[in-house]
Amino acid sequence: MANLIVFMFFCSLAFVVVVSDDIYPYFSKIQMPPGVTGPESAAFDAAGGGPYVSVADGRILKWNYIFNVFVEFAYTAPNRNKRLCDRTTDPNLGPICGRPLGLSFNYATGFLYIVDAYFGFLVVGPLGGLAIQIANSADGAPLKFANGVDVDQKTGIVYFQHSSETYNLWNTTQPGFIGDSTGRFLKFDPKTKHVTVLLSGLAGGGGPAVNFDSSFVIVPEFSAKRLHKFWLSGPKANTAEILINLPGNPNKVKRSETQGEFWVAVSVTTQQPTFTTPMGLRINGVGEVLESLSLPEEYYCNKSISVVQEHNSALFIGSRVTDFLGVLKKKP
Repeated sequence: MANLIVFMFFCSLAFVVVVSDDIYPYFSKIQMPPGVTGPESAAFDAAGGGPYVSVADGRILKWNYIFNVFVEFAYTAPNRNKRLCDRTTDPNLGPICGRPLGLSFNYATGFLYIVDAYFGFLVVGPLGGLAIQIANSADGAPLKFANGVDVDQKTGIVYFQHSSETYNLWNTTQPGFIGDSTGRFLKFDPKTKHVTVLLSGLAGGGGPAVNFDSSFVIVPEFSAKRLHKFWLSGPKANTAEILINLPGNPNKVKRSETQGEFWVAVSVTTQQPTFTTPMGLRINGVGEVLESLSLPEEYYCNKSISVVQEHNSALFIGSRVTDFLGVLKKKP
Protein backbone atom coordinates (compact mmCIF):
# COMPACT_ATOMS: atom_id res chain seq x y z
CA MET A 1 0.00 0.00 0.00
CA ALA A 2 1.31 3.47 -0.80
CA ASN A 3 2.79 5.62 1.94
CA LEU A 4 0.59 8.40 3.25
CA ILE A 5 1.39 11.72 4.92
CA VAL A 6 -0.76 12.05 8.01
CA PHE A 7 -0.95 14.17 11.13
CA MET A 8 -0.58 11.85 14.13
CA PHE A 9 -1.18 12.17 17.87
CA PHE A 10 0.47 9.62 20.17
CA CYS A 11 0.93 10.00 23.93
CA SER A 12 0.18 13.73 23.69
CA LEU A 13 2.81 14.12 20.95
CA ALA A 14 1.93 15.61 17.57
CA PHE A 15 4.00 15.80 14.42
CA VAL A 16 3.87 15.02 10.72
CA VAL A 17 5.37 11.69 9.68
CA VAL A 18 5.36 9.32 6.74
CA VAL A 19 3.47 6.16 7.67
CA SER A 20 2.62 2.92 5.93
CA ASP A 21 -1.02 2.07 6.38
CA ASP A 22 -1.50 -1.34 7.99
CA ILE A 23 1.72 -2.91 6.62
CA TYR A 24 2.65 -4.53 9.95
CA PRO A 25 -0.71 -5.35 11.58
CA TYR A 26 0.41 -8.37 13.61
CA PHE A 27 2.26 -7.79 16.89
CA SER A 28 3.40 -10.59 19.17
CA LYS A 29 5.87 -11.09 22.00
CA ILE A 30 8.70 -13.55 22.51
CA GLN A 31 8.76 -13.72 26.28
CA MET A 32 12.05 -13.68 28.15
CA PRO A 33 12.65 -16.44 30.72
CA PRO A 34 11.16 -15.74 34.17
CA GLY A 35 12.95 -12.86 35.87
CA VAL A 36 15.00 -11.92 32.78
CA THR A 37 14.61 -8.42 31.35
CA GLY A 38 16.04 -5.95 28.87
CA PRO A 39 16.54 -7.54 25.42
CA GLU A 40 18.54 -4.50 24.25
CA SER A 41 19.78 -5.94 20.96
CA ALA A 42 18.72 -8.71 18.59
CA ALA A 43 20.76 -10.58 15.96
CA PHE A 44 20.55 -13.62 13.68
CA ASP A 45 23.38 -15.88 12.60
CA ALA A 46 24.26 -16.79 9.01
CA ALA A 47 21.92 -19.79 9.04
CA GLY A 48 19.01 -17.67 10.28
CA GLY A 49 19.28 -19.03 13.81
CA GLY A 50 18.04 -16.85 16.62
CA PRO A 51 17.09 -14.30 17.56
CA TYR A 52 20.05 -13.87 19.87
CA VAL A 53 19.37 -11.20 22.50
CA SER A 54 21.55 -9.35 25.01
CA VAL A 55 19.84 -9.13 28.40
CA ALA A 56 20.22 -7.23 31.66
CA ASP A 57 21.82 -10.03 33.69
CA GLY A 58 24.92 -10.10 31.47
CA ARG A 59 24.11 -12.96 29.10
CA ILE A 60 23.41 -13.43 25.42
CA LEU A 61 20.46 -15.79 24.98
CA LYS A 62 19.47 -17.69 21.83
CA TRP A 63 15.90 -18.57 20.90
CA ASN A 64 15.40 -22.31 20.34
CA TYR A 65 12.49 -22.68 17.91
CA ILE A 66 12.19 -26.42 18.49
CA PHE A 67 11.43 -26.07 22.20
CA ASN A 68 10.19 -22.44 22.09
CA VAL A 69 12.58 -21.34 24.79
CA PHE A 70 15.62 -19.11 25.21
CA VAL A 71 18.85 -20.90 26.05
CA GLU A 72 22.12 -19.41 27.27
CA PHE A 73 24.62 -18.85 24.47
CA ALA A 74 27.33 -16.55 25.80
CA TYR A 75 28.34 -14.14 28.58
CA THR A 76 30.78 -11.25 28.87
CA ALA A 77 32.05 -11.08 32.47
CA PRO A 78 35.10 -13.32 33.06
CA ASN A 79 34.29 -13.84 36.76
CA ARG A 80 30.53 -13.97 36.39
CA ASN A 81 28.74 -15.85 39.19
CA LYS A 82 25.63 -17.55 37.80
CA ARG A 83 24.03 -17.88 41.21
CA LEU A 84 24.46 -14.18 41.85
CA CYS A 85 23.86 -12.87 38.35
CA ASP A 86 21.27 -15.00 36.55
CA ARG A 87 17.97 -13.10 36.42
CA THR A 88 19.35 -10.13 38.34
CA THR A 89 17.98 -6.68 37.62
CA ASP A 90 20.30 -4.96 40.11
CA PRO A 91 22.22 -2.25 38.21
CA ASN A 92 24.96 -2.31 40.85
CA LEU A 93 25.93 -5.82 39.71
CA GLY A 94 26.80 -4.67 36.19
CA PRO A 95 30.57 -4.58 36.83
CA ILE A 96 30.37 -8.18 38.11
CA CYS A 97 27.75 -9.69 35.80
CA GLY A 98 28.26 -7.59 32.65
CA ARG A 99 25.70 -5.82 30.51
CA PRO A 100 25.96 -6.59 26.76
CA LEU A 101 24.23 -3.92 24.69
CA GLY A 102 25.08 -4.64 21.05
CA LEU A 103 25.46 -7.77 18.88
CA SER A 104 26.60 -8.41 15.32
CA PHE A 105 27.68 -11.63 13.58
CA ASN A 106 30.43 -12.09 11.04
CA TYR A 107 28.55 -14.52 8.81
CA ALA A 108 31.71 -15.94 7.19
CA THR A 109 33.43 -16.90 10.46
CA GLY A 110 30.44 -17.37 12.76
CA PHE A 111 32.04 -15.03 15.31
CA LEU A 112 29.64 -12.88 17.32
CA TYR A 113 30.98 -9.42 18.15
CA ILE A 114 29.62 -7.89 21.33
CA VAL A 115 29.82 -4.51 23.03
CA ASP A 116 29.29 -4.47 26.78
CA ALA A 117 28.65 -1.38 28.92
CA TYR A 118 31.29 -2.52 31.42
CA PHE A 119 33.62 -4.88 29.54
CA GLY A 120 34.02 -2.99 26.28
CA PHE A 121 34.44 -4.72 22.92
CA LEU A 122 34.43 -8.53 22.82
CA VAL A 123 34.02 -11.55 20.55
CA VAL A 124 32.78 -15.12 21.02
CA GLY A 125 33.02 -18.11 18.68
CA PRO A 126 30.17 -20.08 17.08
CA LEU A 127 29.87 -22.38 20.11
CA GLY A 128 29.34 -19.51 22.53
CA GLY A 129 30.59 -19.43 26.12
CA LEU A 130 32.80 -16.73 27.62
CA ALA A 131 33.39 -13.84 25.22
CA ILE A 132 37.00 -12.71 24.87
CA GLN A 133 37.73 -9.03 25.39
CA ILE A 134 39.32 -7.35 22.38
CA ALA A 135 39.53 -3.83 23.82
CA ASN A 136 38.33 -1.80 26.76
CA SER A 137 40.06 1.44 25.70
CA ALA A 138 41.12 3.23 22.53
CA ASP A 139 43.80 5.91 22.14
CA GLY A 140 44.25 5.88 25.90
CA ALA A 141 40.60 6.65 26.71
CA PRO A 142 38.28 4.06 28.27
CA LEU A 143 35.34 2.48 26.49
CA LYS A 144 33.26 3.37 29.50
CA PHE A 145 29.85 2.88 27.91
CA ALA A 146 30.12 0.76 24.74
CA ASN A 147 26.73 0.65 23.06
CA GLY A 148 26.42 -0.72 19.50
CA VAL A 149 28.31 -2.73 16.88
CA ASP A 150 28.09 -3.82 13.23
CA VAL A 151 30.22 -6.08 11.02
CA ASP A 152 30.97 -5.19 7.41
CA GLN A 153 30.20 -8.56 5.82
CA LYS A 154 32.35 -7.77 2.75
CA THR A 155 35.56 -6.78 4.54
CA GLY A 156 35.18 -8.31 8.00
CA ILE A 157 35.93 -4.93 9.59
CA VAL A 158 33.88 -4.22 12.72
CA TYR A 159 32.46 -0.79 13.54
CA PHE A 160 31.26 0.11 17.01
CA GLN A 161 30.37 3.04 19.26
CA HIS A 162 30.63 4.05 22.84
CA SER A 163 28.43 6.72 24.35
CA SER A 164 30.72 8.43 26.82
CA GLU A 165 34.18 8.51 28.37
CA THR A 166 32.68 10.12 31.48
CA TYR A 167 29.41 8.35 32.26
CA ASN A 168 28.59 4.66 32.45
CA LEU A 169 25.27 3.00 31.78
CA TRP A 170 23.81 3.47 35.24
CA ASN A 171 24.61 7.15 35.82
CA THR A 172 23.13 8.47 32.57
CA THR A 173 20.35 10.10 34.58
CA GLN A 174 22.82 12.60 36.04
CA PRO A 175 22.24 16.15 34.75
CA GLY A 176 25.60 16.34 32.97
CA PHE A 177 24.98 13.35 30.70
CA ILE A 178 22.73 15.24 28.28
CA GLY A 179 25.47 17.78 27.62
CA ASP A 180 28.28 15.23 27.47
CA SER A 181 30.11 15.04 24.12
CA THR A 182 32.73 12.37 24.71
CA GLY A 183 31.17 9.60 22.61
CA ARG A 184 33.23 8.01 19.84
CA PHE A 185 32.83 5.93 16.70
CA LEU A 186 35.54 3.28 16.16
CA LYS A 187 36.61 0.45 13.88
CA PHE A 188 38.39 -2.84 14.49
CA ASP A 189 40.34 -4.61 11.77
CA PRO A 190 40.60 -8.35 12.59
CA LYS A 191 43.66 -8.63 10.33
CA THR A 192 45.73 -6.07 12.21
CA LYS A 193 43.93 -6.46 15.57
CA HIS A 194 43.97 -2.66 15.80
CA VAL A 195 41.21 -0.37 17.06
CA THR A 196 41.01 3.05 15.37
CA VAL A 197 38.96 6.09 16.42
CA LEU A 198 37.07 7.46 13.40
CA LEU A 199 34.91 10.12 15.07
CA SER A 200 35.03 11.72 18.51
CA GLY A 201 33.08 14.43 20.30
CA LEU A 202 29.74 12.70 19.78
CA ALA A 203 26.81 13.57 22.04
CA GLY A 204 25.99 10.02 23.01
CA GLY A 205 26.10 6.89 20.91
CA GLY A 206 23.95 4.07 19.66
CA GLY A 207 24.61 1.36 17.13
CA PRO A 208 26.19 2.00 13.73
CA ALA A 209 25.22 0.22 10.50
CA VAL A 210 27.38 -0.35 7.40
CA ASN A 211 25.78 0.04 3.99
CA PHE A 212 25.50 -3.17 1.95
CA ASP A 213 28.21 -2.02 -0.49
CA SER A 214 30.68 -0.93 2.24
CA SER A 215 30.62 2.66 0.99
CA PHE A 216 29.48 4.34 4.22
CA VAL A 217 28.34 3.80 7.81
CA ILE A 218 25.30 5.35 9.50
CA VAL A 219 26.36 6.63 12.95
CA PRO A 220 23.66 7.68 15.46
CA GLU A 221 24.20 10.51 17.93
CA PHE A 222 21.73 9.84 20.72
CA SER A 223 21.55 13.11 22.68
CA ALA A 224 21.90 15.30 19.57
CA LYS A 225 18.96 13.49 17.91
CA ARG A 226 20.64 12.97 14.56
CA LEU A 227 22.37 10.48 12.28
CA HIS A 228 25.76 10.96 10.65
CA LYS A 229 26.95 9.45 7.39
CA PHE A 230 30.61 8.43 7.61
CA TRP A 231 32.08 7.76 4.18
CA LEU A 232 34.36 4.72 3.78
CA SER A 233 35.14 5.11 0.07
CA GLY A 234 34.95 7.60 -2.78
CA PRO A 235 36.02 11.27 -2.82
CA LYS A 236 34.55 11.86 0.66
CA ALA A 237 36.28 8.86 2.29
CA ASN A 238 37.07 9.29 6.01
CA THR A 239 34.76 12.31 6.34
CA ALA A 240 31.35 12.62 7.96
CA GLU A 241 28.23 14.67 7.31
CA ILE A 242 24.87 14.99 9.04
CA LEU A 243 22.46 12.68 7.26
CA ILE A 244 19.21 13.55 9.05
CA ASN A 245 17.93 15.30 12.17
CA LEU A 246 15.31 13.24 13.99
CA PRO A 247 12.27 13.99 16.17
CA GLY A 248 13.72 11.90 19.01
CA ASN A 249 16.74 10.04 20.33
CA PRO A 250 18.13 7.36 17.98
CA ASN A 251 19.59 4.22 19.49
CA LYS A 252 20.66 1.38 17.19
CA VAL A 253 20.63 1.45 13.40
CA LYS A 254 20.29 -1.84 11.47
CA ARG A 255 20.36 -2.67 7.78
CA SER A 256 17.00 -3.37 6.22
CA GLU A 257 16.54 -6.43 4.03
CA THR A 258 16.14 -3.94 1.17
CA GLN A 259 19.58 -2.90 -0.04
CA GLY A 260 20.52 0.68 0.81
CA GLU A 261 17.87 1.06 3.51
CA PHE A 262 18.03 0.99 7.32
CA TRP A 263 15.81 0.71 10.38
CA VAL A 264 16.39 3.15 13.24
CA ALA A 265 15.00 2.73 16.77
CA VAL A 266 13.91 6.18 17.98
CA SER A 267 12.38 7.32 21.26
CA VAL A 268 10.47 10.61 21.05
CA THR A 269 10.06 12.31 24.44
CA THR A 270 7.93 15.31 25.29
CA GLN A 271 7.99 17.22 28.58
CA GLN A 272 5.41 18.51 31.04
CA PRO A 273 4.09 15.91 31.35
CA THR A 274 6.83 13.56 30.21
CA PHE A 275 5.83 10.98 27.59
CA THR A 276 7.98 8.72 25.47
CA THR A 277 6.73 7.41 22.15
CA PRO A 278 8.79 4.53 20.68
CA MET A 279 9.16 4.59 16.90
CA GLY A 280 10.82 2.58 14.16
CA LEU A 281 11.95 4.63 11.17
CA ARG A 282 12.99 3.12 7.85
CA ILE A 283 15.35 5.45 6.01
CA ASN A 284 17.58 5.36 2.96
CA GLY A 285 21.18 6.43 2.43
CA VAL A 286 20.29 10.00 1.53
CA GLY A 287 18.32 10.62 4.72
CA GLU A 288 14.76 10.19 3.44
CA VAL A 289 12.23 8.67 5.84
CA LEU A 290 10.48 5.92 3.91
CA GLU A 291 8.33 4.48 6.66
CA SER A 292 7.42 5.27 10.24
CA LEU A 293 5.99 2.88 12.80
CA SER A 294 4.74 4.38 16.05
CA LEU A 295 4.39 1.83 18.86
CA PRO A 296 2.78 3.45 21.92
CA GLU A 297 0.15 0.75 22.31
CA GLU A 298 2.62 -2.13 22.03
CA TYR A 299 5.05 -0.46 24.45
CA TYR A 300 2.50 1.44 26.57
CA CYS A 301 3.99 4.90 26.03
CA ASN A 302 6.94 5.78 28.29
CA LYS A 303 8.84 2.64 27.20
CA SER A 304 11.73 3.30 24.86
CA ILE A 305 12.97 0.85 22.25
CA SER A 306 16.61 0.19 21.39
CA VAL A 307 16.65 -1.82 18.16
CA VAL A 308 14.51 -2.71 15.13
CA GLN A 309 16.03 -5.75 13.43
CA GLU A 310 14.44 -6.97 10.19
CA HIS A 311 14.55 -10.72 9.47
CA ASN A 312 12.44 -12.67 6.97
CA SER A 313 10.24 -9.57 6.45
CA ALA A 314 9.41 -9.40 10.17
CA LEU A 315 10.64 -6.73 12.59
CA PHE A 316 12.18 -7.83 15.90
CA ILE A 317 12.05 -4.96 18.39
CA GLY A 318 14.27 -4.87 21.45
CA SER A 319 13.96 -2.69 24.52
CA ARG A 320 16.07 -2.17 27.62
CA VAL A 321 12.95 -1.83 29.77
CA THR A 322 10.76 -4.83 28.83
CA ASP A 323 10.68 -8.55 29.59
CA PHE A 324 9.87 -9.50 25.98
CA LEU A 325 11.15 -9.13 22.43
CA GLY A 326 8.48 -7.60 20.23
CA VAL A 327 7.73 -9.00 16.75
CA LEU A 328 5.85 -7.17 14.00
CA LYS A 329 4.74 -9.16 10.95
CA LYS A 330 3.28 -8.11 7.63
CA LYS A 331 0.04 -9.30 6.11
CA PRO A 332 0.45 -12.62 4.27
